[in-house]
Amino acid sequence: MHPMQLFELVIAMLLAIILLHYAAHKMGLPPAVALLTGGALFAFVPGLPVLSLDPELVLVIFLPPLLMDGAWFIALRHLHRHMLGIIALAVGAVVFTTAVIALVAHLLVPGLPWAACAALGAIVSPPDAVSARAVLQHVRLPRRLSILLEGESLFNDASGLVLFRFAIAAGVTGAFSLVEAVESFLLLAIGGAAIGAAVGAAWVRLTPRLDDKYLMIASSLLAPWASYLLAETVHVSGVIATVTTGLICGWYQHVVFSATVRMNGTAFWAVMIFLMEAFVFLLIGSSLRGVIDRVGGFELVLAQMTVPVLAILLALTLARFAWVFGSDGVIRLLRAVGIRRYTPIGARSAVVLGWAGMRGVVTLAVALSVPEGFPGRDFILVAAFAVIIGTVLIQGTTLGAVIRLLRLEEPASDRARLSMSEAEAAMAQAQLRMVETHAHGTDGALLHPRLLERYQRHATLSANYAGQEEEHAHILHAHFDLVLKAVAAGRIELLRLHRIGDIDEHVLQELERDLDLEEMSALAAKA
Repeated sequence: MHPMQLFELVIAMLLAIILLHYAAHKMGLPPAVALLTGGALFAFVPGLPVLSLDPELVLVIFLPPLLMDGAWFIALRHLHRHMLGIIALAVGAVVFTTAVIALVAHLLVPGLPWAACAALGAIVSPPDAVSARAVLQHVRLPRRLSILLEGESLFNDASGLVLFRFAIAAGVTGAFSLVEAVESFLLLAIGGAAIGAAVGAAWVRLTPRLDDKYLMIASSLLAPWASYLLAETVHVSGVIATVTTGLICGWYQHVVFSATVRMNGTAFWAVMIFLMEAFVFLLIGSSLRGVIDRVGGFELVLAQMTVPVLAILLALTLARFAWVFGSDGVIRLLRAVGIRRYTPIGARSAVVLGWAGMRGVVTLAVALSVPEGFPGRDFILVAAFAVIIGTVLIQGTTLGAVIRLLRLEEPASDRARLSMSEAEAAMAQAQLRMVETHAHGTDGALLHPRLLERYQRHATLSANYAGQEEEHAHILHAHFDLVLKAVAAGRIELLRLHRIGDIDEHVLQELERDLDLEEMSALAAKA
């Protein structure tokens, strides 16, 4: 493809992303579903070139920043608290599902070697971080369930990739060692964590010295790729390395970044991650034509692969439910015999956890990386693509409805000790104490009466509001509605002054920034 054609294709895809996101919003669909469907239709537009993805390039471009973003904002305390459950999903569920799919594939396609069946299982077993984020950001879950899903999607790619590499090696050489597989996984995980910790520590130490907000934001963009590429260069897990770096950077960003850097950086990352997630699903859909062409056309797929592929999709879903409910049953059994350290999630949460198993870009990229000539490669490609389409279209469109139907509630043990209003009241008291300390001069004279009055009033209002949110909600909303109207009136006047030439662009930008900050503060407080 000519470079100019490639650029035009990227621009066309960007336009498609905007239109498909808008259509999804209007129809009440998850954007991932609209993008995947639109990409599939996009692939068959006459005159467009067949999109051929380089699997390694796709992983390197998209996976590190998406993993970094997920790790950056995850609740580290809750991640540590529920790490056993996350490992059970990210490692145990992946191994179990791989075994189930390998068995089902071998039964349905007897001529397929065990190594190829295991490779297929490893490809489709880990739910995808991008797919999970794309769906879960539009629903509200109890904290424990959210942490389990987020943590699983961050770590399970590592276990799936290890299983895949050993399955491919077994298919090529005919040899497999369970001991070597376990040793390799531990080495990859420990090595990846060490590389990620080193990169994260370097970021925390060096970033404040840059002393420029654009350089500091750029350093946060560099960190995930530096961690991933360095880990892959020394042949350890780039996934674990990137997640470790993201956890460290996310924990320390509150002291590394100033308020201005954090606001600018958050806006930059939000737009970049939005575009990356959108491009991922559009690329997956657009690659359908290439996959179909590789295996010989729709007729061959429908005639020979429909039944086994649908059976694999069903087995994949049932295997996840079996693991989730089985794990919860083991915890209940342990509690029955007196071991009460762990708490079961319950049947309703288990249903949501079992249903939230969308696959995405990692599954497709790994499937495309199966070597030419590997036994059953065509079937593996079709099955992997069908799993992505099926899980995103079926589970992705219904997960929100399932969550609303089950009416999940936050267990008392997972609730924070303080509510947001109580934390705000504590923060207001700390601010008041600081102002009171410095409000008077050395001679006892009051130097800052207005400032002291402002913080006293804020502390009093915050204390009165804490714990009585519902009673004061209508007053609060009316207050900030009026603030927003005042901001709008100020903006109209500011633009009028600029249009008639009374102020220049510099004054316009500075005062508009003040209005923007006031508007954002009011919207956040109202929400």
